[in-house]
Amino acid sequence: MEENQSRTKTRIVHIGNRVIGGGNPVLIQSMTNTPTEDVAATVAQIKRLEAVGCEIVRCTAPTMEAARALSEIKKQVEIPVVADIHFDYKLAVTAIENGADKIRINPGNIGSPQRVRAVVDAAKERGVPIRVGVNSGSLEKELLEKYRGVTAEALVESALGQARLIEDMGYDNLVISIKSSDVRMCVRAHELISGKTDHPLHVGITEAGTVTSGNIKSAIGLGLILYQGIGDTIRVSLTGDPVEEIKSAKLILKTLGLRKGGIEVVSCPTCGRTKIDLISLANQVEDLANEFSDLDIKIAVMGCVVNGPGEAREADIGIAGGNGEGLLFQRGEIIKKVPEDQLLAELKEKLLHWKDGE
Repeated sequence: MEENQSRTKTRIVHIGNRVIGGGNPVLIQSMTNTPTEDVAATVAQIKRLEAVGCEIVRCTAPTMEAARALSEIKKQVEIPVVADIHFDYKLAVTAIENGADKIRINPGNIGSPQRVRAVVDAAKERGVPIRVGVNSGSLEKELLEKYRGVTAEALVESALGQARLIEDMGYDNLVISIKSSDVRMCVRAHELISGKTDHPLHVGITEAGTVTSGNIKSAIGLGLILYQGIGDTIRVSLTGDPVEEIKSAKLILKTLGLRKGGIEVVSCPTCGRTKIDLISLANQVEDLANEFSDLDIKIAVMGCVVNGPGEAREADIGIAGGNGEGLLFQRGEIIKKVPEDQLLAELKEKLLHWKDGE
């Protein structure tokens, strides 16, 4: 990862063994969709997320059993665990007592100031950061009336008001998130709030949708926000396997130059010259690339041998399909011809040698 000197400087916040803000790299988050009470299932999912590059994970804690389960979950995973709390302040306190590295609350739905203070006191005692989360569905009635509905300005005023409530209780170890499913509203809200606070910002497009629509909305929204130097952690919210969220987030950061390392896979769109199952092959190469995240190279998957190596000359290594066979090429130079069913294995063998420095 590289530090982008043009990024907005926010306060440094420690989340378990990770650090955000202060110009540190943007970190990738996701959220488990297993019942948190099921420790084995939750740990298994977190380990899958860790393996593909998740750096902070959030778990819901809707029950006391779930809040207490965090203690055992924490023992078995490496990345920081954030407890997601709604309504019941006792759940937040219990989650903190059971080792949550950060808690996510909306002070507005926790209840009376006394209940919010109980959460703040518990977090302050253990140095646990609080993420103040506001979204378009949680705006206060008076703000909805003031702004005549959900607006970027209303989201910002709500978030800053909730943060101020906690600051007035003597605690400023905060992260703020303002989310909306409306991409333009979300972008505008982040532009506004970045000039009004120096708390780190967690950025995401909420309720983004399925893997296809969610990826497009998230790429556009997060791209516009991050490109302006705004944001300290991100989540790509998708309806599906959370592992897909990590893959997408990594690609967004890499595309924006906010992260280095890892294999970049490029592939041609196919045409009438394509004689191999290029779509399946390209997907398999992407899966293979995840096994070599420490390599900083480009792999090309091209549909034909006519101009594949030439078009993808800038790739470190590539495959060009033929009729039942294909070429393995390196920086535009053909190095081997192999049967179609052996292309992936040959590529993997080459990557293994590369990884070993051969």
